[in-house]
Amino acid sequence: MGPLLVLLSATCFGAMAVLGKLAYEEGVPPTTLVLLRFVIAALVLGGAVAVAARMGRPALPARPGGERRRLALTALALGCVGYAAQASFYFAALERIDAALVALVLYTFPVMVTVASVLLGRDRLTPPRVAALVAATCGTALVLVGAGGLAFHAAGVGLAFAAAVTYTGYILVGDSTVQRVPPLTLTALVMTGAAVTLAVRALLTGGLDVDIRPVGWLWIGCIALVSTVVASTAFFAGLHRTGPSTASILSTFEPVATVVLAAVVLGERLSPVQAVGGALVLSSVLLVQLRRRTPLPPGDAPGVPTGARR
Repeated sequence: MGPLLVLLSATCFGAMAVLGKLAYEEGVPPTTLVLLRFVIAALVLGGAVAVAARMGRPALPARPGGERRRLALTALALGCVGYAAQASFYFAALERIDAALVALVLYTFPVMVTVASVLLGRDRLTPPRVAALVAATCGTALVLVGAGGLAFHAAGVGLAFAAAVTYTGYILVGDSTVQRVPPLTLTALVMTGAAVTLAVRALLTGGLDVDIRPVGWLWIGCIALVSTVVASTAFFAGLHRTGPSTASILSTFEPVATVVLAAVVLGERLSPVQAVGGALVLSSVLLVQLRRRTPLPPGDAPGVPTGARR
């Protein structure tokens, strides 16, 4: 289920670009879209956590001392700092360079996550994993370069790289936290933290424009529910089962999903180069599965915290 959850997450995240274009066509301002995305997601997830608690599934399991408070604050910080900063760097880069180049630089994060996980002792390199990482990276490059010419801008590339570094830290911290916090609770706290940060920014920069047509609200709701609630919850649940390296490699399916959905919904053409890139990304999924089918050492049993099994 771990790889399937990460692939579901990547598909839902990949749909956000298409849904965002549909929202922009209805006159939804980008800053309003980003803030409402997190506010709606935080409210929905908060309600889901409350319902789960009533059904006997506590938001945070019993922990000694002040550990529960530390875990909650860490999850909020993931949203306040990590998610909000990554989104800010990403959209700032989009103002300066092509979306394809932003995504191409952003998707250096699987390499950074894998290297960092190995250096931190959380993971180890195996031939199938290295092959999967190379296939996913090359495939992502082909999918994005196949979209056409890319305009280079040093500041824009720097901002996109900052987004990749921030996302790397977000995944690594999230991996250590998700082992001790249920995915639903973790996602709710992250979305709440991001909503708070972006709300403060909106207040400091002129407020929020909510004069939006009904269809615009529909697309905002789709982005909040599909590309945020489902996508983030599925990612953390998949991360819990696969570990950071595998999750980051499988996440490279996101641009493939974006290109395919854009072709279906918006009528954009899928070039042969992009088709080859998509096939390479899909091959990385098979390579990761080959690794997961190899016999596990005694400490690698499912359910053991990542730091203890790697």
